[in-house]
Amino acid sequence: MIEKMTRYEFILLSSNKDEFISSLGELGVMDINRSSKPMDERSWWMYSRLEVLTNMMGDLRKDKNHEMEVLLAEKERLQRERAELEHWGDYDREKLQAVGLPVRFYCMPEKKFKPEWEDECVLQVADRANGKVWFVTVGDFEIPATPLPEPAASISETDAMLVESEAKIAEQKARFEQKKSELPALEAEAESIRKELELYLAGKAGEEAAEGIITVYEGFAPSSEDARLKEALDAMDCVWFASEAKIEDNPPIKLKNNKFVKQFEPLTDMYGRPDYNEFDPTPYISVFFLLFFAMCMGDAGYGLILFIGGFLLKKVPSMKNLAPLVSILGAATFVVGIMMHTFFGYDIATLPWIPGWLKSIMITGTIGGFEAQMVLALAIGVVHLCLAMVVKTVYATKNKGFLESLSVWGWTLLIVGGVIVGALALLKLVPPEVTKWIIICLGIISALGIFLLNDIHRNPLKNIGSGLWETYNTATGLLGDVLSYLRLYALGLAGGMLGKAFNDIASMTLGDGGFSLGWIAFPVILIIGHALNFAMCCLGAFVHPLRLNFLEFFKNAGYDGKGRTYKALEK
Repeated sequence: MIEKMTRYEFILLSSNKDEFISSLGELGVMDINRSSKPMDERSWWMYSRLEVLTNMMGDLRKDKNHEMEVLLAEKERLQRERAELEHWGDYDREKLQAVGLPVRFYCMPEKKFKPEWEDECVLQVADRANGKVWFVTVGDFEIPATPLPEPAASISETDAMLVESEAKIAEQKARFEQKKSELPALEAEAESIRKELELYLAGKAGEEAAEGIITVYEGFAPSSEDARLKEALDAMDCVWFASEAKIEDNPPIKLKNNKFVKQFEPLTDMYGRPDYNEFDPTPYISVFFLLFFAMCMGDAGYGLILFIGGFLLKKVPSMKNLAPLVSILGAATFVVGIMMHTFFGYDIATLPWIPGWLKSIMITGTIGGFEAQMVLALAIGVVHLCLAMVVKTVYATKNKGFLESLSVWGWTLLIVGGVIVGALALLKLVPPEVTKWIIICLGIISALGIFLLNDIHRNPLKNIGSGLWETYNTATGLLGDVLSYLRLYALGLAGGMLGKAFNDIASMTLGDGGFSLGWIAFPVILIIGHALNFAMCCLGAFVHPLRLNFLEFFKNAGYDGKGRTYKALEK
């Protein structure tokens, strides 16, 4: 949910503003309106230093080291040169140059090399391999071929350079490990500069008045902090006013959710925080993203890996915050994978030792001639879209009033009401005659809202034209939105079939069951195959559920997501 905010205005002497901003930083809950970019030399320095520290910490966490990359590239170059020099052998370059005659190096195919050249000039064959000949000539005799550049160094010289290169790499590794030990200090410095920059920008953001004698600030804080702030602000040397924040004030957005829902707030931030008068989509994302992810993975074995992986990630500092979310996704995938009766690509519904109560919750067979899992995916999509329309109707009524939201009410009654009546009719809970009259009533009431009362301040004829256009867009768009949920079935099916394919390929290597090399290939194929399938499933299970929430749900819920994030000053 979106936490209620209180708007504060402060009037103080300009000479006291540094002390005032510092005091607000100690409170740690006030979000002062401020610039998001540096505005003078001091703020530019802090911003630049923060950027440098961020890049340094990123490289250290990723074990990325530019100097090391240069040294490794140099070592690889020397190794390639040494491989080429092996054809020429380890010769004395200085003695060869002291001859005073032209020395040329050649390499050509064996079939083009003429043995009589050895009688016609001073020629020494250095190596023969892979159908080629490497040789050297001394003197003015010209071979009908383009000579190679003279090697820059001999093998012994290159070996010495390789030893030196490895020593530099070892030294650089030691320095890099020492730098990694400084990571906590860099993080502390970066956090300190970030807070100092926020305080500085906040101090510069005040509006000066009375020829610069006084400064006026505007800020926001959670309404739950009103009592504590009143006591603290009364003790400060300033005049302050408090009022309930309104949408036109553009207050910052602070989300307040329980521990489970809070794990999904980063997904909401990927799209954008809600406006102050919008709804917090995180609770809906927490349920449906979790369900969609599990359906796209669709394998209980992969869910088990994710669940265990989440606990292991707690030991990785950079991934510690994501560890609980990974474990939650793994647990959901395990449960849904059991329902989809797939464990590492194997259909566990065929196992005779699986208890009957467990098989009873597995989704198998067909519904109306279609795969039950496909029908389930579409049914979940319909529920998801209906929920979006209900949410849109509730918040449209709250923000605009009932009379200004009659068009939204019309569409919600028509679609959501139609889905509910249709479901009751299919389950034979409502007699056909009653169903017919309910649908007729819904249609008439919905038509009034959609075609005649979609804007009560407009000409009815214009309303009819607008309603017809909206009907066309809704009818075509809604069908596509529902069909988009087929990806939940398709991705789960694809992952399961690919896992089964790797199982079958691995089984083929065992042959008739006797001991053979197949017993070595069997685990290798299983591990590599399922690792690839697991990686692809994770990618698809992350991207596509996000799409269904960000596009289908948000569009039908009327979610804008242009709110600004709450950032309290901290000292």
